[in-house]
Amino acid sequence: MSSHGNEIVSVKKTLGDRMTRPNIIFILLDDFGWRDLGCYGSGFYETPNMDALCAQSMRFTDAYASCPVCSPTRASVLTGRYPARVGITNFVDWVGRSHPARGRLIDVPYLKELPQTETSIAQALRDGGYATWHVGKWHLGGPGFYPQEHGFEENVGGCEVGSPGSSGYFSPWSSIPVLADTDVPEGTYLTDYLTDRVLGLIASRDPGRPFFLNLCYYTVHTPIQGKAEKIAKYEARIRELGLDRVDTFEEGDFFPCAHRKERRIRRRLVQSDPVYAAMVESMDENVGRILQTLKAEGIADETVVVFTSDNGGLATSEGSPTCNAPLAEGKGWMYEGGTREPLLVNWPGATAPGSVCGVPVTSTDFYPTFLEMAGLDPMPEQHCDGVSLAPLLKGAGGLDREAIFWHYPHYGNQGGTPGSSVRAGNYKLIEFFEDSHVELYHLRDDIGEDRDLADELPAVTARLSRLLADWRESIEARIPQPNPDFTPWREREISGRRR
Repeated sequence: MSSHGNEIVSVKKTLGDRMTRPNIIFILLDDFGWRDLGCYGSGFYETPNMDALCAQSMRFTDAYASCPVCSPTRASVLTGRYPARVGITNFVDWVGRSHPARGRLIDVPYLKELPQTETSIAQALRDGGYATWHVGKWHLGGPGFYPQEHGFEENVGGCEVGSPGSSGYFSPWSSIPVLADTDVPEGTYLTDYLTDRVLGLIASRDPGRPFFLNLCYYTVHTPIQGKAEKIAKYEARIRELGLDRVDTFEEGDFFPCAHRKERRIRRRLVQSDPVYAAMVESMDENVGRILQTLKAEGIADETVVVFTSDNGGLATSEGSPTCNAPLAEGKGWMYEGGTREPLLVNWPGATAPGSVCGVPVTSTDFYPTFLEMAGLDPMPEQHCDGVSLAPLLKGAGGLDREAIFWHYPHYGNQGGTPGSSVRAGNYKLIEFFEDSHVELYHLRDDIGEDRDLADELPAVTARLSRLLADWRESIEARIPQPNPDFTPWREREISGRRR
């Protein structure tokens, strides 16, 4: 064959690879609630760009994070394994303190970094020819365990901290070690800056190589801070709606917490925080900037975009900036508000625009899904707890899975107590470790988990209890033990149960 013929074959092969090997942008928000988008039912927050993305995507109604707090879910995304199997079951306390025993039980010990023995999805995609970029929050270990030690070629803003901390969202970001000396104008908004860096990576990419972008905005984690002009807009909306004249909170019981001033549950009844709304709008604008850049670069049709969150919205403490209703509770709880998430997936040429999927899926599923999207072989020994969502995304079938599971053997900072749960079909069972009682709900008929069916349906309760116990045993999940320093006379003050 002539050299010209060889060139044609090479070009066809390259084009073929690019058509079957899309770029993948995974957008993971922090503490973002199931109803925090217009396309998921919010009538208060403005999210036109996300709503437009939804119109081009498959929207999942029953998507879950694998833990009601951040670090464990992030570990599950990167490894395809449940947090209890990885060994990271609570948010990583990067300064080395242990979480105090605040109730009847002692929190179980857990890893404070993502083990390097895990082959991350970034490493798998990099080995498969992808450029790999991490931008934003990491919170899976300090130096020696940063993104670049887990398969990412570029790391912007990823380190041991889980939030902007005392320095806040406006530069200088002294609380984020890897951004502390960033040369930007004072007052630069962190979400804008991270997006600027994303656009730079896209502009300077190697056009012959697909990329995987792990974009983990710090927003909407505390501190709740937004731009002044946006805050003013939502303050005006609150006055227009009359929300400034009614009580939008419900006071609850005391709960286990290291800080006395935060020990009473305070539930937000409606979405009404103008600063949180401003943060959501800024996020939406920045995702819109990325989507517009993909179009301008001519790569929108060859780029998968996935959007989700690491745990439920913050609705019961720390100012309770959002409301997850009709879901119960929020971040830190085993109820739906703690783990059910928005999930949008736009896979050009595969997903039907505007389609909706009600099949339960969870964060361990992204790993095998991305491998299949990239045309790479599965790695079942690694992503052993995830299944590829490709059949759902293509409208070609369901998933061969009996149930999905959660294990959170800790006291949350938001009022939740240690427990495990399982969802099989429409039934969900929660086991609370303090007193070993269980609750059973039928989520199709009772999305708010208001009617406990455990006594009414003993056979279902027994089946799911056994399923949950067998699962915990199979992954060697650790169970919290009694706290010898617990004083029964304080029981009322440390109760974290919803009822």
